[in-house]
Amino acid sequence: MTERELFYRYLGLPSFSPMALDIVKASGVFIYDRSGKDYIDMVSGISVSNVGHRHPQILEAIKNQLDAYLYVNVYGEFIHSPQVKLAEKLIGLLPSSLDSVYFVNSGSEAIEGALKLVKRYTGRSGIIAFKNAYHGSTHGSLSILGNEAMKQAFRPLLPDVNFLEFNNFCDLEKIDSHTACVVAETIQAEAGLIPSAEGFMFQLRKRCNETGALLIIDDVQMGFGRTGSFFSFEPYGIVPDILVLAKALGAGMPLGAFIASKNIMETLAFQPELGHITTFGGHPVSCAAAIAGIDVLLEGHYPQTAEKKGKLIEDMLADALQKGFISGIRRRGLALGIDLADPSMRKTFLDAAIKYGVLTDYYLFNPATFRIAPPLTITEVEILEGMDRLLMVFRNLF
Repeated sequence: MTERELFYRYLGLPSFSPMALDIVKASGVFIYDRSGKDYIDMVSGISVSNVGHRHPQILEAIKNQLDAYLYVNVYGEFIHSPQVKLAEKLIGLLPSSLDSVYFVNSGSEAIEGALKLVKRYTGRSGIIAFKNAYHGSTHGSLSILGNEAMKQAFRPLLPDVNFLEFNNFCDLEKIDSHTACVVAETIQAEAGLIPSAEGFMFQLRKRCNETGALLIIDDVQMGFGRTGSFFSFEPYGIVPDILVLAKALGAGMPLGAFIASKNIMETLAFQPELGHITTFGGHPVSCAAAIAGIDVLLEGHYPQTAEKKGKLIEDMLADALQKGFISGIRRRGLALGIDLADPSMRKTFLDAAIKYGVLTDYYLFNPATFRIAPPLTITEVEILEGMDRLLMVFRNLF
């Protein structure tokens, strides 16, 4: 059997229609398949590779940690220098109330830990999320996923979960003294990159304060400079009670985290002791990569360049918009949601993009919209090349 045949035969797959590119190498913004063809990565593995692929500083940090130790014991038992240094670095970038970090392996796991934490701290059971929000696919995170089609086959899920309309100010009145937490994105990613309306995040924070509900901000996709600020909640003038991070946090390595005040976080340590545990959470190699990844972003001032680079991409799509190939563009920093004028062309468009050597993808809850979210390290020359390839798709399909 060929490797492609073995892939389909032996791997459990999330769908029957994967891209199935046979990848042998990646570097910077380029990914290479077995035939030697290169693809410009315009999605960063869904906002994971914010510093590109195999950045030299990331590789050096990983190799240095490999020379010291890999896994030695379950999370929280031994003092691992990479965990301590990474926690200190994250806390130094955050408001003072967010001063305790719990490391896990992924965004879904971070959501799970955050949901347990709010129940333990508040003694309440009510959870509120938003329609068309995506927070992961494990049982707890699936329970707060705002799309029925993706979860109806797995019910029953967590009880006492209710959904509000994103950007509906009146719906905020449904947050009450029974509510343990509200889970929100400042920009709904999988809905098609839908930003929160002016004042909505402020009113959400205010309502949580009034009712004693904790506010969880899911910054898994939009964090680490993607929107132009290091964390996406910063421009809104709010501070969450719990911040959830993953994807770009690990700079290409598996890593997630939920961050709260020490007062809130320590409730996981008693009644019961070991209220939340993980074997591989905060793996030393992943944490070493994460430290280097943050350094790369800060030293290169890449969050500050996201707006300019995103605007360049948006401007290059103007002709496609004028000619009616696309019907709309939404953008925050270096994250774009582009609406195809003909939704039925989605698969044809994405397949053609691969043919022309550019990787893009659609949003889960808005399949007529495709995403552009390249590594923040992408250069202007690379943007021009990637967009030239993408514009060729429009010229040859429409």
